[in-house]
Amino acid sequence: MPNVNKATVMGVLGRNPETKTFPNGGSITAFSVATTEQWKDKTTGERKQLTEWHRITASNKLGEIAQKYLKKGGKVYVEGSLRTRKWKDQSGNEKEVTEIKADVLQLL
Repeated sequence: MPNVNKATVMGVLGRNPETKTFPNGGSITAFSVATTEQWKDKTTGERKQLTEWHRITASNKLGEIAQKYLKKGGKVYVEGSLRTRKWKDQSGNEKEVTEIKADVLQLL
């Protein structure tokens, strides 16, 4: 059976994209997208909501497009795959982050 690693997010940008350029000419652009789920509590009838933040990265040309056109508060549709990175900070503490590596971006 084949494996599938696919993530789809449509939401609002929480901050402007930030780009890091590497000596080999490549680049990575990172930004955050918020998705909000709303529902009515069956017991109290109260409206509730839950916001999730998703870290997105886009490489090279796709990252350049994100940097140029995406702005905080704008809506965006993203398709990609989940990636988990691990590293040690300056204090030697292990850190881990899961992010979506974008393959498709669409401004809404």
